[in-house]
Amino acid sequence: MLPGQQEGGRSVIFGWPSCQEKISNNDLDNLATCCSNIMASMLDVLWEDRDVRFDITAQQMKMRPGEVLIDCLDSIEDTKGNNGDRGRLLVTNLRIIWHSLALPRVNLSVGYNSIINITTRTANSKLRGQTEALYILTKSNNTRFEFIFTNVVPGSPRLFTSVIAVHRAYETSKMYRDLKLRGALIQNKQLRLLPREEVYDKINGVWNLSSDQGNLGTFFITNVRIVWHANMNESFNVSIPYLQIRSIRIRDSKFGLALVIESSQQTGGYVLGFKIDPMDKLQDAVKEINSLHKVYSANPIFGVDYEMEEKPQPLEELTVDQPPDDVEIEPDEQTDAFTAYFADGNKQQDREPMFSEELGIAVEKLKEGFTLQGLWEVMG
Repeated sequence: MLPGQQEGGRSVIFGWPSCQEKISNNDLDNLATCCSNIMASMLDVLWEDRDVRFDITAQQMKMRPGEVLIDCLDSIEDTKGNNGDRGRLLVTNLRIIWHSLALPRVNLSVGYNSIINITTRTANSKLRGQTEALYILTKSNNTRFEFIFTNVVPGSPRLFTSVIAVHRAYETSKMYRDLKLRGALIQNKQLRLLPREEVYDKINGVWNLSSDQGNLGTFFITNVRIVWHANMNESFNVSIPYLQIRSIRIRDSKFGLALVIESSQQTGGYVLGFKIDPMDKLQDAVKEINSLHKVYSANPIFGVDYEMEEKPQPLEELTVDQPPDDVEIEPDEQTDAFTAYFADGNKQQDREPMFSEELGIAVEKLKEGFTLQGLWEVMG
């Protein structure tokens, strides 16, 4: 069965020790050192499409490898947190970035994977008055944030079309980024290729060690991922993008030496084993996968393809140097950068005041299900 049982808090495809444990056989240790490559998964350090961040540094605003600028919209107001402040909205294949034109260090980054819903609603803008705006509801680290963006230039739907279309492209291209079990991967014994995907090698007679007997199948090695499927049942398969791979090793098992792939912690740390004979064929497969993984890491293919009719300027030309501040900002004040975006349903007016014995002052009555202690923990 894919995936296998739980072992030590991790999902395993077969019952081997974790990749961190040493193997007693010295010869096997040497072989594993020569024929495998342990790398930190890109996904473990990739935050741009997953996180909601406020007031990020100029370095964090730069495009990471594989991230491309799709659209740039000037005169966009952050109506929720900076109402009345004209800014610029950058739409990339991983996130949207907004920054104030007057003070670029006032900014935010919203990853597409954190977005729960995108809609258009009427909002009250200081620059446009009552107007249609883009509402984005997100969830990051178990906290919901709401963002409202208004195009200060009247009559332009580009704000809505760009963000909604690129987010849809992100949602429909998860096969590039997610480990997939039992997917619609194979058609007529051939891999269903993704756009920009190329098959570099096809290896027959590969055993998946997910059961006591193993399952005989076929390996596809491409520039984006590794795919295995059972010969007797094509729906029994697994797709492992290079983005998800944490380690590739040759390990010992009750079936003999085998290829072991460990996925990133973001996907539960799956451990998958494959038996390839003879030994030189196994070594060649490991070297080829490692080589393609390195090439992919240098310029990842995230699969979000969307082109605007009007090409935006390069980000370098749009970047504004942040002048040094001549005032010192108290650290406690920085909490306002994200508290302004807390999602509070369809609140139309302030709730009635009540006396807080904990604070010794009158405060707005908390929303049902919230406590002062919980809010302090979020802010901390």
